[in-house]
Amino acid sequence: MIYLTQAEADALRMMEKFYIGKEYFSFPDFGGKIAVPLFSHDKKEEFFLDVSRLQIALKHTLQNRARKTVVLARLDIGGAQHRNPDGEEVPCPHLHLYREGFDDKWACELPATFSQPDDIWRTLDEFLQFCHIVKKPNIRKGLFT
Repeated sequence: MIYLTQAEADALRMMEKFYIGKEYFSFPDFGGKIAVPLFSHDKKEEFFLDVSRLQIALKHTLQNRARKTVVLARLDIGGAQHRNPDGEEVPCPHLHLYREGFDDKWACELPATFSQPDDIWRTLDEFLQFCHIVKKPNIRKGLFT
């Protein structure tokens, strides 16, 4: 398990990220997922953009990871409410941000920067901006998006 201080996690989340490949990715159909590699400007840090879609429900998850396994930010759309460690219930859609000592176990209501969570394409673009992904990957619409 990788341990980050809150300052380290915040710095990684705010760091500009770049997709340097030429590959095109298809937005996942039901039950699918993609993991897109991203890098810092100096290529010393590697990140991933994860996009997944549940098989039955219209649930989407957009996630930004650092150091292979550390979830910096995760946006859940169309799923169940989330119970934080203090017992607070947070409705879906909601945003998980890394919190020192708790990883991604805390969620908050979706910030106003996400203008239309029912529009997955707009939300994906807003999530890329939120995570400071400045050179965006090429993601094409899938059959059911």
